[in-house]
Amino acid sequence: MERTNQFVGQSLAFLDAVERASRAAPLNRPVLVIGERGTGKELIAERLHHLSGRWAAPLIVMNCAALPETLIEAELFGHEAGSFTGASKTRHGRFEEADGGTLFLDELGTLSMPAQDRLLRAVEYGEITRIGASKPIDVDVRIVAATNASLPAEVEKGRFRADLLDRLSFEVVTLPPLRARTGDIPLLADHFGRRMAVELDWPNWPGFSTTAVGELEGYSWPGNIRELKNVVERAVYRWEDPERPVEAIQFDPFHSPWAPQATTSQPRAQVEPESEIEASEAASPVAPPTSTSDFRAAVSDYERALLQNALAANRFNQRATATALNLSYDQLRHALKRHKLLETDTA
Repeated sequence: MERTNQFVGQSLAFLDAVERASRAAPLNRPVLVIGERGTGKELIAERLHHLSGRWAAPLIVMNCAALPETLIEAELFGHEAGSFTGASKTRHGRFEEADGGTLFLDELGTLSMPAQDRLLRAVEYGEITRIGASKPIDVDVRIVAATNASLPAEVEKGRFRADLLDRLSFEVVTLPPLRARTGDIPLLADHFGRRMAVELDWPNWPGFSTTAVGELEGYSWPGNIRELKNVVERAVYRWEDPERPVEAIQFDPFHSPWAPQATTSQPRAQVEPESEIEASEAASPVAPPTSTSDFRAAVSDYERALLQNALAANRFNQRATATALNLSYDQLRHALKRHKLLETDTA
């Protein structure tokens, strides 16, 4: 199956981490991969496996945070039939499944102390014992582990075994967050944008506008590459003109003037506006019509006047205009398109 988040980047911090992983790959030693969520730790684990002599053997992945503590040990080391309630038959654990290959333990810092004890024995002696069994089983497994926690700090707090950390940290590959990867954001955005354009059957990929690229580079990306991928794909699929560079970026998909707000005991001072433009009425000096024989035409003319006035007041900068009108950028763009004002602005 083709990966959708391949290694893309040219920043020195990123290339240094990839090079460190590549050098460690051929050695039959444990490796720790450290990084914030969404930085690509599993991709590094795959690289360590596929560039090693174990490439033809299994790469088994286990997220240690995805299972309750009571099941972690059974999942890792397996169990014998009847060893606990519900264990109707013998089951191999992840260590046995990875025999001859690599076992990737994601979110290592969430392992319980009993599981850490058993893991240390497996790493030191190359043997595991199924739950309910009396005899150990020899296994040949290379451990690659990942975490976004500071394991030395966890050792200081008594939540992680110092001897296990020593055994697993032959090499430590620390992945830089996306905000520290100078120059990589436009490359990644273009990569994910192209893929989305293909999925949408666009005839070509127009790229992102200079304004959009600036916004992407100026964002802090707490979710790193995973978040960037979501933002880019959302922007491309919402863009209605495949011939023009994508310009509208929404970082928070939950942002809306109609989103539920925290309730208070105080009564509301005014009712909710019934349209996007009505919400901005107080910010505009445009006077509403006092009488009309065509209600809908009058409302449409009033909205158009509000938009034109706000655009002029903000020097046709669409993002400043959206802020002034208390609209999201997407809402403003839809309103401008509805009133055929996109062709006349310069932002």
